Amino acid sequence: MIVDVHSHLFDCPEHVDDPFAAEASRAHGGEVDLTVRWSEYAATAPAGTRTIVVGGKARRSGLWVDDAAVAAYVAAQPERLIGYLALDPTQPGWRDELEHGHRDLGLRGIKLMPMYAGFDPADPAYDDLYAYAARHGLPLLVHTGTTFVSTAPLRYALPVHLDEVAIRHPQLRMVLAHLGHPYEGECIAVIRKHQYVYADVSALHYRPFQLWHSLRLVQDYGVWPKLLFGSDYPFTTVDASVDGLRRVGRVPGIPGLDPLDVDQIEQLIHRPSLDLLGLA
Repeated sequence: MIVDVHSHLFDCPEHVDDPFAAEASRAHGGEVDLTVRWSEYAATAPAGTRTIVVGGKARRSGLWVDDAAVAAYVAAQPERLIGYLALDPTQPGWRDELEHGHRDLGLRGIKLMPMYAGFDPADPAYDDLYAYAARHGLPLLVHTGTTFVSTAPLRYALPVHLDEVAIRHPQLRMVLAHLGHPYEGECIAVIRKHQYVYADVSALHYRPFQLWHSLRLVQDYGVWPKLLFGSDYPFTTVDASVDGLRRVGRVPGIPGLDPLDVDQIEQLIHRPSLDLLGLA
């Protein structure tokens, strides 16, 4: 079975405004429809795939998906989908949204977008958020790495900020999205330190050299078990992500260095991530 730990729910244009919409169009050479439809996702993923679905809240960047929309979407496919609530802690009322999403809507994790929302995730001001998540077994999916949105501060996307969070909240399960690209080495250093901190490999396969190099670092540091499979749908698909991982696994490698361990790549694709995140 495949577990996709990183897929999105968007209904455009209701949930996606400027600057995100305009800059997505600029980055992709034309208008992008990010509307998510279950039938299209299911057609591009193997049968039986289990999927974590996140919305997103980042007022600064023009993203706002109400948690009720995520809850309704996953309720239509309860055997396949698990929903996360989202928070923008720069906005008033986020503590109420946290409790409502968890207690009333039954959402089982939290999505944070520090760069897009414009906040430092290591700021102790958010320790009550992290303490609540740890206490109630709500894993975090945190955006780390780059973006095409020019107003999003890159410094808040550095994986090292989550090292401080993990030090203060060692029982909190976190997934650092996109292996922190292009700061993969920093991300690897963080996940290597902390028992319950992982990284996903979503949205990396269309930069195959960077992905090969990143997985070589993963192999050298011995942290294959800390990588989780994710797609980043609708930006790409499960099938394309699996094919991309297997493609880089076939690269012979640099003379004098071992190639990637294809068995480890298959284990990554089929990792029981829900068990690791306490969501089984």
